[in-house]
Amino acid sequence: MQQTYHTSPILYLNTLEHEGKQFIRLWHKPNPFIVNRLKEAPWVKYSKQYKCFVMHHSPQAIEMTHTHFQGLALVNTRYLYRPKRLKPNKLVPVLAGEQRGEPLEKMPDLPVVRLQPMLAAGGKTVISVTFRYSQQVYETLKCSGLATWQGEQKCFAIPEGGQHMQQLAEELDGKGWLWLSPELVVRDVLLLRRLWEQTYVKADNYITCPIDYLEKLYLLNYSMNTIRTYHSLLLRFLNSHKAKGMEQVNAFSEEGINQYHRQMVQGGTYSCSFVNQSINAVKFYYQRVLGRHEVQLRDVERPEKPDRLPTVLSKQEVLKILSATNNLKHKCLLQLLYSGGLRIGEVINLKLTDVKSERNLLLIRGGKGKKDRTTLLSQKLLENLRAYYKAYRPKEWLFEGQSGGQYTVDSTRNVFRACVERAGIKAKVTPHTLRHSFATHLLEQGTDLRYIQTLLGHRSSKTTEIYAHVTTHALDKIVSPLDNL
Repeated sequence: MQQTYHTSPILYLNTLEHEGKQFIRLWHKPNPFIVNRLKEAPWVKYSKQYKCFVMHHSPQAIEMTHTHFQGLALVNTRYLYRPKRLKPNKLVPVLAGEQRGEPLEKMPDLPVVRLQPMLAAGGKTVISVTFRYSQQVYETLKCSGLATWQGEQKCFAIPEGGQHMQQLAEELDGKGWLWLSPELVVRDVLLLRRLWEQTYVKADNYITCPIDYLEKLYLLNYSMNTIRTYHSLLLRFLNSHKAKGMEQVNAFSEEGINQYHRQMVQGGTYSCSFVNQSINAVKFYYQRVLGRHEVQLRDVERPEKPDRLPTVLSKQEVLKILSATNNLKHKCLLQLLYSGGLRIGEVINLKLTDVKSERNLLLIRGGKGKKDRTTLLSQKLLENLRAYYKAYRPKEWLFEGQSGGQYTVDSTRNVFRACVERAGIKAKVTPHTLRHSFATHLLEQGTDLRYIQTLLGHRSSKTTEIYAHVTTHALDKIVSPLDNL
């Protein structure tokens, strides 16, 4: 049987969205006859923006187009009603093998129970227990053999001590999550483990972080931030293999550990820093806790960290942020971040005695890596600090909260975020951006990199050299070859 082919020209109708409205785009192979016929149709217009003929997306317009081209061309609507194919917002990795999900399942949100030190009658220190009203939490505390109602302060309280917080956590298990204020310095690793793992679902095969691991980190004087990071990474590693049990996990070969981290890299979900920290956390467990020093993990493919340049603000942008608040405390806080190149933790850890006004220096105690150093004390800042001290009268810390005690990291971030918004800065910046800007502006003023390294507290000069890549110093004197053409 002989197959027949259509010889008539074809006019394709396609969907077109413009300013939230639906239109139809008409497409065809080059054909003067089709063009002239479209020009004769009053419901069809030529769009200079899209460089094609368009018409309204309506049954009447489609029907008139069919009638207008009947016997002259085929009107094809196959693309008009084709379902839209949505693309995901991120790349989809194709892995060799099983793609692992998140090994730690989170519990549904529970009421947050806040613990803060408080002076009770007789000057005795107790731990206040406050929360947004929850009938279940209230009934639990009311029937507790530990918590007592404080009539004057209108809250519950428990005696100070890790064992009492442990008991309270057991009573509130499944009813509320404990949150400890920064004034409570916890050195009880059992309590820390409970607090850090309280949001995870504890299934039958759930593996908790070995207490020996946390004790070893603590005894070796690792910072609390590092201990918490290592805890979360080892917990993730252990629960990724919870079906095998701890005995098999402890007997893993280097290749088994390597395979776990290889899948993390291939998944593309985690940053290079996250993967490298996970390798270090797992290595510490096998070598320092299990004593398996033969597990060197030399063959672990550590992903190379990309050399990203820091975000730097111009001097005008810094001035806008510093001028965006009339609150004297907030102004001094932000000026300190910039004028001394301080980290956010270093600012809130400053004590009144760390301001060396007679030497125009700031003493930074226990900075990153537990290093002490001195940095610049601006004269303009010193004047503002004196006015701030007269107005606020802090007792111990240079910056204290409304109820006393050390200012928090979250409060500092909130102050900075609000000032950035009021200043109209569109770039994605954090309080640490002021530290980057401090170093870059010093370099542009001609300050030697070695002095900048000392002021920032960098152990290696290579860390400081990154600011040479973002400075505009002398770049304005270089002419692009395009401008000379």
